[in-house]
Amino acid sequence: MRKLMNELMKYRRQFVDLLVGVPNYERYVEHMKTHHSGAPIKSRKEFFCEAQEARYNGKGGKVSRCC
Repeated sequence: MRKLMNELMKYRRQFVDLLVGVPNYERYVEHMKTHHSGAPIKSRKEFFCEAQEARYNGKGGKVSRCC
């Protein structure tokens, strides 16, 4: 029962993160280790900044649109 609840909470957290646009760093690290083992893995901060720039089209930390 506990395992099922933990699994449901994991999927709930993933759903909410996708809903609000928060990138999943742990999934990124897992993907890099599995598919790109020789490539360097970005820090959590680098990963988040790059995801924010991609989402909001920002350059140098500036958001280029209002919403």
